[in-house]
Amino acid sequence: MASVEQDEIQALLPHRYPFLLVDRVKEFEPHKSIVGIKNVTINEPFFQGHFPGRPVMPGVLIIEAMAQVAGVLAFKSGGPVGRTVMYLTGIDEAKFRRLVVPGDQLRFEIEVIKKRPPFWKMQGKAFVENEVVCEAVVTAMVMEEKTEQGKK
Repeated sequence: MASVEQDEIQALLPHRYPFLLVDRVKEFEPHKSIVGIKNVTINEPFFQGHFPGRPVMPGVLIIEAMAQVAGVLAFKSGGPVGRTVMYLTGIDEAKFRRLVVPGDQLRFEIEVIKKRPPFWKMQGKAFVENEVVCEAVVTAMVMEEKTEQGKK
């Protein structure tokens, strides 16, 4: 199982600061599974307003980080030739078990449930240390990216 560093993550995902929420991929098995890392620091811009004096990572951003790790899995597994983008099409069975705060390291474990191009269905779990903090079934669609004028 190979790892993926930040430069390759940025080559695969279109997200950039402050919305790139994947720091590293520790393990990757094409078409099957991936383990990704997000280091949560007090410098995250969302902590200014969520919540002043008691910073908590928003659940929607935990799900977004999970989806970004799933995107790395899909793109690294191969797919359409050319520039592609992954769009989130569904989130099911989402559960939040514990708050995520500055200093935590989120570890995302994603497994493919079903793949029928261009659609992917994956089970994701987010951990802090060995405790599950979030889990969800994520569905997404991989498409060829279009230019501003709608041309390929």
